[in-house]
Parts: sequence; structure tokens; C-alpha cells
Amino acid sequence: MTSQHGNRYLRFAALGDSTTVGIGDPVPDEHGRAVNRQRGSWRGWAKLLADALATSYDVSFCNLAISGATTAVVREEQLADAVAHRPDIASLLVGVNDTLRSTWDPVRVRDDLHHVAGSLHAIGATLVTVRFHDHGEVLGLPRFLRRALTARIDVLNAAYDELHDQYGGLRLDLAGRPELFQRASWSIDRFHPSEAGHRALARAFGELLRDEGYDFTLPCLEPAGGFPPSWRRDMAWMVNEGAPWIGRRARDLGPWAARKAVTVLA
Repeated sequence: MTSQHGNRYLRFAALGDSTTVGIGDPVPDEHGRAVNRQRGSWRGWAKLLADALATSYDVSFCNLAISGATTAVVREEQLADAVAHRPDIASLLVGVNDTLRSTWDPVRVRDDLHHVAGSLHAIGATLVTVRFHDHGEVLGLPRFLRRALTARIDVLNAAYDELHDQYGGLRLDLAGRPELFQRASWSIDRFHPSEAGHRALARAFGELLRDEGYDFTLPCLEPAGGFPPSWRRDMAWMVNEGAPWIGRRARDLGPWAARKAVTVLA
């Protein structure tokens, strides 16, 4: 198989968590209603990027992401299918869910990331990864929770720095994208991108691929086929999904952060 810049056939595998699933970017059904509870009802940045690549390439797109996935889930439940897909491009965006859990294990996270990245690199895939932004700033967390989360994100980013140094590929620094800090780029939970946020991510990754020599029409930044902000839809999401999620994460991260604060003050 010849791919990359000269051939018009391109395999793209997306691994990760809810951001890569596309949560926050619902697509309409045939009646124009938002559908966001059934498999395949989310679009998201990876699908937008795959569609953009398809303007020039015959794209085989495989989205293996799972909502709530940790690095261990990617390693155990997504990697084998990704390797079987034999991707030319493989995106890996995961780890934030690990930072929000009481089971946080930075050694395990680093090992999982290296195993996944190394396996994809070994079959010739171009890795697409990130450096994460300060989630605490976007979420508006209390100071003690924000410090705790930021410390873990720093460790996670250090692991991604190692991946980039060892395996190369393309890396997007989310902290350096000012559009991602605009309120319109985030869903009501301020954790999952909105349609505008997903489009910004797709465009940013597309620019990296264009710089690498891929020739295609970049993803559009203008909303199309999704849904404009709606307080009714936002409130429905928060009641049914957002509040329970926030409650689970607070139970996980809160006690650890409180203990950390006590230790610092002691």
C-alpha cells in the first residue's frame, strides 16, 4: 500500500475518549432533530477532519474512541483494531479522564501511552497528538481543585512530550489556540467542545497535516448541519448527563485535592 502524499488512498484511525467520539457536536436526523444518545449520532473533530481529507483522498476512516476512556481503555480496547486498520494517520487524544480519577497512576498512564504510540509508530502511522490546555481555567474550578488538576495535566503533558520526542509525528498545543478558550468553543459543561470547538480542532489538525504535505481542503469553521446554542438543549444535557458526570469527578478528584491542600499547609 502506498499512501501519504502521492497516493490518493488514505487510512485514518482515531483513538481516544469522548472528545474524539464527538460529544458536544450532535448531528440532525432526517427530521432535523438533534440525536445524541444513539451510536453514531455524534460528529466531532475527527469526522470533520476525515471528511475534509476526503476532498482529495479516498479515505478509510475508523473512529475507535470511547466516551470516558482512560489510557488503559485505549490500550486494551482500541489499539488492536487500530493496528488492524493499518492507518497512515493515527490520532491519540486521551489521558484527561485519568487525571480526574482517584485511581490516577502517572506511571501506568505513561506506560500505556508509550505502548500505544510505539505500536502505531511501528506500523508506519503518522502520530497525531496534543499538549493539553489548563482544563481548570476553562471549567472555572475552585482554586484548590484547579491546582490539583493542573499538576496532573502537567504530568500528562510531559508524557506526551516524550512521545513526540521518541516517535515524532504531529502535535497540537491546545494552550496555544486562543479560539479554544472562547466560551462559544465549549458545551455547557465546559469540558466537551461545542460544534464550534470541534470545528476549530479539526481545522487546527488539518493545518498541521497540510504543513506535512497533505493536499486537501481544510475543514470549514462555519457551523453547518449541527445545532446553534440552545439553553433548553444545554439544560437538558446538564440535568441528564452533565450533573451526574460532574458529581462523579468531584467524588474522585475532590478528596485527593483536599488532602493535597492540607499537606501543603501543614
